[in-house]
Amino acid sequence: MANSVLSFDSVTKSYGSRNAVDGLGFEVSERSVTGLLGANGAGKSTTMKLLLGLAAPNSGQIELFGALQGTPAFADAVRRTGSHIELPALYERATARQNIAIQCAGFGIGRRDPKIDAVLETVGLSSRSTDKVKSFSLGMRQRMSLALALVHEPELVVLDEPINGLDPEGVVEMRELIRSLPARGMTALVSSHVLDEIERTVDEIVIIREGKLIAEGPIASIITTSGIVLRVPAGNGDAALAALTAAGVAATVFENGEIRVDTGDQPGSVIAKVLADAGVYPDELRPQTADLESVFLDLTSTGEGVS
Repeated sequence: MANSVLSFDSVTKSYGSRNAVDGLGFEVSERSVTGLLGANGAGKSTTMKLLLGLAAPNSGQIELFGALQGTPAFADAVRRTGSHIELPALYERATARQNIAIQCAGFGIGRRDPKIDAVLETVGLSSRSTDKVKSFSLGMRQRMSLALALVHEPELVVLDEPINGLDPEGVVEMRELIRSLPARGMTALVSSHVLDEIERTVDEIVIIREGKLIAEGPIASIITTSGIVLRVPAGNGDAALAALTAAGVAATVFENGEIRVDTGDQPGSVIAKVLADAGVYPDELRPQTADLESVFLDLTSTGEGVS
């Protein structure tokens, strides 16, 4: 089992009478890409500020690289992270390279260090490295922010809405970059409202609602196969439904002609045999799977948790 680089244990953070984070507990595994999801106001930004030491919890414990929040070692642990939380305050009259060199100075990295060229190449800004930042679009500023987060080769990268402002090509490039981070020895925690993109990008997900954990685990265990969808030749719908019902299999016929079957623990081959024995041969038989968007909306609207 992978080691944990970050853990929250019953963490609560209040602002006045409101709990922005409420008894939150989760872990981020080493060299994983984990998605932190929640509706607006769910507590994602507060969670990120807490793990970066920008806010202190009222109760509970945060552990980063084995260091507890509130101890001297925690500050050193934070230096092993890189973050892209909000667009940083860039030096508008300085070039992209100069902005990164200024960031590097805080980590003892010289302005001629090859890491600067490498990160400019990584985020796709090599050709604009000598341009002043004031001329950059939102998408290019997103790339600059990511460069600042990666240049010191952190072990944990925290990214909030990293594809905001990117064109379709840039979205694909960002996805591939994030997916490549574990191979570079990094762990990533990514927050985004673009759920179909998160689904393509992450290994694990953490879903929070009103500051509380409602789902955590590998994405494959949360987005699970939930039965079979089949189509039968015209005029065979009643026979198919009768055969399935007689076999004790729950099935529902929809107006579009689909029959959705709750297979329980039975494999699809059992359903195919039930139909064949009744003289019905499906035109189509495929697994019915949930997507991240439907799971997210269901969990965040009902508040029912899974693990």
